[in-house]
Amino acid sequence: MADKSIRVLLVDDHQVVRRGLRTFLEVQGDIEVVGEAADGAEGVARAEELGPDVILMDVKMPGMDGVEALRRLRELANPARVLVVTSFTEQRTVVPALRAGAAGYVYKDVDPDALAGAIRSVHAGHVLLQPEVADALLTQEGTGGGHGRAGSLTEREREVLSLIADGRSNREIARALVLSEKTVKTHVSNILMKLDLADRTQAALWAVRHEVA
Repeated sequence: MADKSIRVLLVDDHQVVRRGLRTFLEVQGDIEVVGEAADGAEGVARAEELGPDVILMDVKMPGMDGVEALRRLRELANPARVLVVTSFTEQRTVVPALRAGAAGYVYKDVDPDALAGAIRSVHAGHVLLQPEVADALLTQEGTGGGHGRAGSLTEREREVLSLIADGRSNREIARALVLSEKTVKTHVSNILMKLDLADRTQAALWAVRHEVA
């Protein structure tokens, strides 16, 4: 059973929150809490040490906060999917975390079953964007970049872009389209160049705005 479990790391500066999350998650048959951390720096170190599948990460923490920890994990090419668990609802707090690489976010008062579902969802490669945050991101992206046109993309690039919007990794896209990962990376680079976009998050949001399916 352990081999099939989703390995989860808890990163939050409040011990009570970590204890509550652990208590609930430990009764889930397919989720295993492999460790805890009290701030972003410790979270990055523990992620490198333990190799979790999913990290539950607070945003506001002393020292290194969640956004900086996300950037560090991305620099290290750590494959863990990060689900932000926060009590802050302001777009100015959540949006930077998503742009730094978070796979989604939930609030700390989330229903326990919904939290378990969110963990399973991000582990499966999906991106959890609540409507108000997706709208904020789309508004931001509308003010810079993204001036290219869908007509400039090849049919294969449109297929890749659609899968990016679904939250798929390069490996998953390669499997779905029967391509090599190297070829997928080339397609992604071409998409970003043609559409004048900076990263995969912008590409996913561009696809949503322009209804690329």
